[in-house]
Formats: sequence, C-alpha cells, structure tokens
Amino acid sequence: MRVDGIVYGDAAMAKDLRDDPSLEQLRNVAHLPGIVGASLAMPDVHWGYGFPIGGVAATRLADGVVSPGGVGYDIN
Repeated sequence: MRVDGIVYGDAAMAKDLRDDPSLEQLRNVAHLPGIVGASLAMPDVHWGYGFPIGGVAATRLADGVVSPGGVGYDIN
C-alpha cells in the first residue's frame, strides 16, 4: 500500500465490517498511483464498483489517476 487506509466509525460498525468486501476495496484504493494522504472510508461505507461507496481518496495531478469507480459511474 502506498498510504494508510482509515475507516471512520465506531466499535459496532467495526464489528459489522469485519468481513465486508468494502475493506478490500479500501485497501485497493490505497495502492493507486499518485495517491496522497490516505484511503478513507466514511461511516456509510459499503461495497461498490471499484471504490467502496463512502470511500474518499485524492491523487496528485502529475502522476495520479482519475478512477471512474471513485468519481461514480452515475456521474458520467
């Protein structure tokens, strides 16, 4: 991983997410080229298409990427 993955939530949420595939997606986002800071998961995180729904990441302009899964396929 290029950066940490951080999940914002409480203990009950952590228990519910233990085997959730959205955490694997959060880890995958942390491997993106040019990612800065951290791969973040907000309290509404759940499995998505590429990025987890409720996932947030920033990348550098010079060597980063724009991921359709992060922008949202419904945005076009």
